[in-house]
Amino acid sequence: MDTTINPDNREYELRLSKMSPFEIKNELIALAEKDAKQSTATFLNAGRGNPNWISTYPREAFFLLGKWAMSECRLVSDNPVGIAGIPRSEGIAQRFKDFLHKNKNENGAKLLSDAFDYLVVRHDFDPDALAYEWAEAVIGDQYPTPDRILKSVEATVRDYLCREMGGGTNKDVYDLFATEGGTAGMCYAFDSLQENHLLNKGDKIALMVPAFTPYIEIPQLDRFSFDVIDIKADKVQFDGYHTWQYPKSEIDKLRDPAIKLLCIINPSNPPSYTLAPEVRNQLIDVVKKDNPDLMIVTDDVYGTFVKDFHSLMYDLPYNTMCVYSFSKYFGATGWRLATIAINRKNVFDDLIARLPEDKKADLNRRYDSLSLNPEGIRFIDRMVADSRMVALNHTAGLSTPQQMQMLLFAAFCNLDTTKVYQSTMMNLIKDRLEALWQTTGFTLLVDPLRAGYYSEIDIMIWAKKFYGDDFAKYLSDNYVPLDFVIRLAKESAVVLLNGDGFDGPAWSVRVSLANLNESDYLKIGTAIRNLLEEYHTRYQASQA
Repeated sequence: MDTTINPDNREYELRLSKMSPFEIKNELIALAEKDAKQSTATFLNAGRGNPNWISTYPREAFFLLGKWAMSECRLVSDNPVGIAGIPRSEGIAQRFKDFLHKNKNENGAKLLSDAFDYLVVRHDFDPDALAYEWAEAVIGDQYPTPDRILKSVEATVRDYLCREMGGGTNKDVYDLFATEGGTAGMCYAFDSLQENHLLNKGDKIALMVPAFTPYIEIPQLDRFSFDVIDIKADKVQFDGYHTWQYPKSEIDKLRDPAIKLLCIINPSNPPSYTLAPEVRNQLIDVVKKDNPDLMIVTDDVYGTFVKDFHSLMYDLPYNTMCVYSFSKYFGATGWRLATIAINRKNVFDDLIARLPEDKKADLNRRYDSLSLNPEGIRFIDRMVADSRMVALNHTAGLSTPQQMQMLLFAAFCNLDTTKVYQSTMMNLIKDRLEALWQTTGFTLLVDPLRAGYYSEIDIMIWAKKFYGDDFAKYLSDNYVPLDFVIRLAKESAVVLLNGDGFDGPAWSVRVSLANLNESDYLKIGTAIRNLLEEYHTRYQASQA
C-alpha cells in the first residue's frame, strides 16, 4: 500500500479512517519510526495509554510474600530435585508474623503486616485462615476458591472501591467478580446480559460519547447488532476549550424506557473528564422518574486521577454495574487486574426474576448443572459461569497470584490515610498536561473535573481561533481529518490517535499523558503547533 502522504492520497486516508484508532496506530508507528531513522527527530508514541510508572510497595510486598510462602511449602516437604509440598494451615499465622518480624527491614514487610492486621481487626478474619489463603494465593497451587473472588481480596477491594469511588460511609454491600483486566470485564458483562435475555439482538442501548472505541465497536458486532443511541458531550467552546459535559437535552434521551442499557466511561476516554454534579443529578432524576429499569455499566478506571471522584455505582447503586481496572493507577497493564462490582440488591437480578416463564426455563436449563435451584443463581455468579461457558465453571476465576497482587494494590491505598499516592499521581499527570499545552500556544483552563490522563485537542477550533473561518474551511475542503495525525507521524515522528475514532470531533487528536516524560510533551506540543502553521502556510500559498 502506498503510504506517501500528499493531497493525492485522500482515498488512502479515507479508507484508513474506517479502521479503529488502535489499528491505525500501527500504521502511524511505522511512519514515525521511519521518520525518526531518516531525521534527527525523536520517536514519541503518545497513542496508547500504557503508563511509564509502576507502584513499587505493593509489588515488593508481593515478592516478599512469595518468599515466605515458599518457605511454608518447603516446611512440609523439600525434595532436592525441586519439589516441595503445599502450605498447611495449622499455626501458619504465627509463622507469618515471625517471618515478618525477622524481615521487618525488607521492602514490603510493613505493608504485609498492616494489610494483614487490617483484615483481622476490621473484617474479623481468622488469622490462620487468612495467612493460609494468602500463602496458597501467592503460590497459586489451588483453583480460585470461591471462584468469583477470594474472600480476603473481596473485603479489601470492596473497601478500596468505597474509598476511591466516592462511597464514603455508604453501607450498601457490593459483590465483586475479579476479572482479567477491564476488557475481560466488558466482555463478560455484554455476554451475560445477552445470555440472560436482559439484552436481545437489536435492542436499544445508549453510549455516552466520546468513548473508548471498543464500546463503540462491540455493539456493532453481528451477535449483538444493538441500536445505539449516542449521548453526546457538549460541543460549546470558549477559547478553544470543550466542557466535555452533557447537555440536558442529551441526558433526557435516556427517559425513553426502550433504552435498556447505558454505557459510560467516567472519567471519559479520551476527553478525560468526570461527570459534573448537575449531570449526575439529572441522570438520577431520569432513572428515578422515567427509566427505573435502566441498566448502567460504568467503566471507572480513571476515577482515581480525580480528587473526590464520585461514581454512579454509589449514586444509582440498584442500576449500576461498575467495572474498575487497576492497570493505569498502579502501572499494571501486564498484570490484567480488574473487578466487576454489583450491589446485592440490583436491577439485573430483578429483571431476570421478571422474565417470561419460557425464558426462565431456558436459563434453568443453561445453569442446571451448577445448582439444584438454578433460578436462584445471582447475575454476578452467572457471569462467572458464562466466563467459562458454564460447563467449565469449576475452573473459573482469576488466577490467585493475580488476585493477591490486586489485594496488595488495594490495601496500599486503604492504608494511605492522607492519599499521598493519589496526590503524587495527579500532580505527575497535571505537569505533563501543562507541558503539552504550554508549547501548543493554546489556552488550558483550570477545571477540577478534568482527570487529565488523556488530552483531546480539537485542532479545528484552534485553526479558526488563530487563522479564521476561511482557513478552517480550506482545511475541511482539502484534507481528511486523519491527515493531521498521519503528517505528525511522518514529519515529526510523533504518534497520536485520531479523536473522531472515539466519536469525538472530526479534527480532534487524543494525546496520552501517561507514557512519556514531561519534556517529551513539550516537544509534542511544539509539533502540533508547527503542523498547524504548516497547513496555514499552504493555505496562504493557495490564496496567492
